[in-house]
Amino acid sequence: MDQAIKKADVLIEALTWIRRFRGKVIVIKLGGSVMEDAGAMGHLLLDVVFMETVGMRPVVVHGGGAAISRAMSRAGLKPRFIQGRRYTDEATLAIVEQALAYDINESLARQIDELGGVAKPLNFRTHNVLFGKRLQLDGAEGRTIDLGHVGTITRVDCRTIEDLCLAGVVPVIPSMCMTDEGEKLNVNGDTAATAVAQAMGAEKLVFLSDVNGVRRDKDDPDSLIASLTESQAREMIRQGLIDGGMIPKIQACLETLAKGVQKVHIIDGRLRHSLLLEVYTSRGVGTEIIREVPSGEISVQPQRAEPQGAQGE
Repeated sequence: MDQAIKKADVLIEALTWIRRFRGKVIVIKLGGSVMEDAGAMGHLLLDVVFMETVGMRPVVVHGGGAAISRAMSRAGLKPRFIQGRRYTDEATLAIVEQALAYDINESLARQIDELGGVAKPLNFRTHNVLFGKRLQLDGAEGRTIDLGHVGTITRVDCRTIEDLCLAGVVPVIPSMCMTDEGEKLNVNGDTAATAVAQAMGAEKLVFLSDVNGVRRDKDDPDSLIASLTESQAREMIRQGLIDGGMIPKIQACLETLAKGVQKVHIIDGRLRHSLLLEVYTSRGVGTEIIREVPSGEISVQPQRAEPQGAQGE
């Protein structure tokens, strides 16, 4: 009986958040090592099905770097990265399109269907929803760096995504886009997810990572910070507490908040049912980064408490 009562308590706690987020768009970015773990992916996609079932409108955006690198290796091609982005020539683009836009994209949609949900793969042979232009990076001495067929998002077909969500269908979007001239481009997964969240006015954007969030000590998982404001995140970058590969992810989070998304979450996707624990419990399991409330406005966003022992450290 005690065990049954505890289960009921969990459901009652979840009820508050289920009611709050009913009808809200949540963009979920899948990528990195999480996608290499079949068990973790099964639990994450089941969480997505749960979210849609209780009234949220999940939108899945995904990368697939490891699968692309394996396909390139089989083809005798060596990956080349410039400033953390994959240089994409014609041969690489063909592999990216097949592995990312078709194999992975359609497999994710199929798995959601098998778990009891309904999903729609949105790729170049079904219905593309991401449009953009070639991306060029700033190099030394004012020179531009060409990345080949690599793009940045300039427009999102929100109507198609919204229509699917309203029909109870989970949109599954690969991180590729098309120019107005019909050129296909490879896009950074975080960049694509950020663009979708901004365009959709999402309530939340969730980055699934292989770390549990932002830490006071990057080598200590127990130093997780449950909640950060924009100014606190910037200060941690300035002090060097956030460094390396976490910096561009946090900067993407801050840019997303500036465009109207209420909260951005970073969680460890390898933790069983981490999406449900982050969204539907009061404590969460990762880090939420919250939009700063302008002077004179009243915040309606509840903030989580820090884990015990984290405050004042």
